[in-house]
Amino acid sequence: MAAPLSLCHVACCANRAGGGVVSWGRGGLVAFGSCNSVVLYDPKKRTVVATLNGHTGRVNCVQWVPSKDGSPETELISGGSDKKLIVWETQNKQHVKCLNLEGHSEAVCAVDAVYQSSESKTELNLLIASAASDSTVRIWSRQGSEAKCLQILQFGNGFVMDICLSFLPDSDVPILACGGDDCKINLYVQQNGQFQKTLTLHGHEDWIRSIEWAVCGLDLFLASCAQDCLIRIWKVHAKSAPSVEIKDDDSIRLKENTFTMKNENIETTYAVILESVLAGHENWVNAVHWQPPFLKDGIIQQPMRLLSASMDKTVILWAPDEESGVWLEQVRVGEVGGNTLGFFDCQFSPDGSMILAHAFHGALHLWRQTSANKKEWTPEVVISGHFNSVQDVKWDPEGEFIITVGSDQTTRLFAPWKRKHQTEVTWHEIARPQVHGYDMHCLAMTGRFQFISGADEKVLRVFTAPKNFVENFCNISGISMEKLCSNEDVDLPEGATVPALGLSNKAVFQGDMAAQPADEEEKFNSISNQYHQIYFQPLILTEPPTEDHLLQNTLWPEVQKLYGHGYEIFCVACNNSKTVIASACKASKKEHAAIILWSTTSWKQLQSLSFHNLTVTQMAFSPDDKFLLAVSRDRNWSLWKNQDKKSSQSEPVFSLFAYTDKNTAVHSRIIWSCDWTPDSKYFITGSRDKKVVIWGECGSAGSDGLDAIKPYSSILDVGDAVTAVAISHVLASEKSYIIAVGLECGKIHLYTWKQSEQKPALTDWTKCVETDNSQSHTLAVKRLCWRNCVGRAGHDAQDSSEWLQLASCGADHFVKILNVNRCAL
Repeated sequence: MAAPLSLCHVACCANRAGGGVVSWGRGGLVAFGSCNSVVLYDPKKRTVVATLNGHTGRVNCVQWVPSKDGSPETELISGGSDKKLIVWETQNKQHVKCLNLEGHSEAVCAVDAVYQSSESKTELNLLIASAASDSTVRIWSRQGSEAKCLQILQFGNGFVMDICLSFLPDSDVPILACGGDDCKINLYVQQNGQFQKTLTLHGHEDWIRSIEWAVCGLDLFLASCAQDCLIRIWKVHAKSAPSVEIKDDDSIRLKENTFTMKNENIETTYAVILESVLAGHENWVNAVHWQPPFLKDGIIQQPMRLLSASMDKTVILWAPDEESGVWLEQVRVGEVGGNTLGFFDCQFSPDGSMILAHAFHGALHLWRQTSANKKEWTPEVVISGHFNSVQDVKWDPEGEFIITVGSDQTTRLFAPWKRKHQTEVTWHEIARPQVHGYDMHCLAMTGRFQFISGADEKVLRVFTAPKNFVENFCNISGISMEKLCSNEDVDLPEGATVPALGLSNKAVFQGDMAAQPADEEEKFNSISNQYHQIYFQPLILTEPPTEDHLLQNTLWPEVQKLYGHGYEIFCVACNNSKTVIASACKASKKEHAAIILWSTTSWKQLQSLSFHNLTVTQMAFSPDDKFLLAVSRDRNWSLWKNQDKKSSQSEPVFSLFAYTDKNTAVHSRIIWSCDWTPDSKYFITGSRDKKVVIWGECGSAGSDGLDAIKPYSSILDVGDAVTAVAISHVLASEKSYIIAVGLECGKIHLYTWKQSEQKPALTDWTKCVETDNSQSHTLAVKRLCWRNCVGRAGHDAQDSSEWLQLASCGADHFVKILNVNRCAL
């Protein structure tokens, strides 16, 4: 039998840290820090292989430890804002935490490591250097299973931005380069077990952001980049003759810096010269990265190609000219348009055929070298996700995609990509319907391709999918257009764009695109001419869009704004017939905590429901639409009943049916979440007090539910604050309800609950399974949402009837989809 829980999809992005938060290993896996986790991503399979959870603070730097023989790496080191370093090791094809290094008093910001021969020459020790914002660099040595700090390099009030370890040419003597905010590169060489400062390299005129060593033959090269927009390449080589001043035609003297080292009683003089200065970027250069060495005829070859990433939104590939040896720009790639602020990091693939870059907003960009034209690089599909806390997630009514909103001020849509003639299905972000100016809090699906969202503003906004999205969704998901669209959808706009200085997505129709201004010179005689808007360009896609396209061309037009709340919107819900919306805002008084009901046909207010004294945290309509449930920060829940009317045309009117107060309340802390059983008989509440309770029976309650609605289950204590609950629409094999509980620690527990003859029952809860360390979130689970039908989205129905899917989102920036085997529950 298959495992009861498995990860179907992980959506995330890299942390907004400097160069060093992404590392591409020779084994093909990209490791990057995402919130408190280290994510291992396979660009070829386009899936997350593993999520390594061990840090309690943001991961700032990740580095694969290169093997001496050029084989794939087996160890990975990460450093974080929790002041710790973690060494991860591959064991039985799994990456496990094998070492915790603690000693820094502030956040670790850079790390590097090399294998060094031990004194006995029989085994390899791991030599680690780490820099932190405590103005120190620590040198660590791991011998066997033990590690110790060998040395602490003090930098006073200075700040080391990056460090890099290597070995002096044709020796096993380690050399350490440190670049920081003093615009200098300090070189340290290990002698008698201690690193001693040997040289200081001057030249940069602003903070040094990144440095990296590369060994080429008998020479050692160091690339450095800085906020002065320049890249410098330095060469270290052993001198066999006395120092000679070199002069060129214009009598400019290239000064050699020299130092002498003693290794095994042999003195060697090394010279360091400035090989080249590369000027091509127009803003800070944040990272430089050499193409990794590769094995050829049993010999490790080092290609002389350098990658640089800058805040000017470009990544440049540099290489020396074959004839003159002068370093020249070979390829330049980057973003077009969008609201981004450049690149923080860049990496080569092991074979140099792909380039990965990490943008300011966390997005990863991937380009592949075309085989026909070596100087042409085309964008590739790569992982994406939110770069701040994800607040809400919903499945569409047909269970074919999910929509999420987050504190990164975006709404994102993820769907399965089904290739033709292939069984492989992977999930990807295929649209970014809303890019907002406020942090997003909640959303609800009001139709197949329509949703309503709430943010840190007093307005609710309604969005409808444009024609271009529907066409591309058909191509990517493999679902026919006839199945998706009705005849009413022919008048849909092509897409949407954001007007200059605006927050509302404006619909773009076929005729609007033809009316775009030509590229003639325009005079800045009005505000609209000074602040150009980004125009929508319809593209027919057969695969998920790249980041550039997501930013610019996948917005949904806004069709309605709903005004009425006095403070920031906090939660919203839609009934199952898609006719009524309930919304609530942040509140500290009863008058502001009222729930407003809206009609989805007229978009007018229907009713205001006043009961709670503090913010309503979540609402849920019962599946039969007879009840509306609300839970609140005031530790109470309220149940509102839809008063049946004779006329089917009249709008629904809800009245208070049942509630808890000081005397009847079970929960002693904030109630964060609630949900209904699929038969509308019971509802569930989950609270910060670690308790989960099922209440009912609503279906048999009379006209007055004040006495009828009581706890129907034993009180379940899950051991940690409950932040999300969700009940599956599909029952377990024994006709029991399947309940997912999300905790503040990031774990998700799955329970089954069956009505017992005892009221309340004593043994009615059965714990089935909980997420393991790699499946869990690292911070609070914000929302859980079950797919409302059996099967896995994107798969044929006949082979997936045993599966359910559960979407979760968390404060750790992750969106996850779990496959749940209901036969194993």
